[in-house]
Amino acid sequence: MHVAIYPGTFDPLHYGHLDVAYRAAAIFDKLVIGVYDRPNKDLLFPLEERVQLVRQAVAHVPNIVVEPYSGLTVNFARKHNSRVIIRGLRVPHDFEYEYQMAITNRKLDPEMDTICLMTSLQYAFLSSTVVKDVARAGGDVSCMVPPHVAAALRARLSTG
Repeated sequence: MHVAIYPGTFDPLHYGHLDVAYRAAAIFDKLVIGVYDRPNKDLLFPLEERVQLVRQAVAHVPNIVVEPYSGLTVNFARKHNSRVIIRGLRVPHDFEYEYQMAITNRKLDPEMDTICLMTSLQYAFLSSTVVKDVARAGGDVSCMVPPHVAAALRARLSTG
């Protein structure tokens, strides 16, 4: 079985993330979406809520599972008998960061490969930061995130 992992914070999950996830799931026998617990960034949603939002969005895809994780991504991949890390690329500056991470992961585990999928053009403008900024300003994010994520954003931002 060919297993890939797709790590990220998914804070919040948006259609660009789902585009990459669905396409990766079509390539691999199993895709494990790893929701990272403590990134070096300010989070809007706690870990368990992020996991649930992702699970709800991919529930209809039988070969995708969603799990929280902490620590090194290569260790999470090994835990799932995966040698492949999936990453999405939107804009040129994403490449520099993803290249550095791919080389680092390869240094930590010489058997680990990173496959970058270019986000479909219609989602190339999306980032979790953009989604949060629009939502915080009261804008409509319905073209950026699934309905359940938009509802969670409204609820989270209305309570501060």
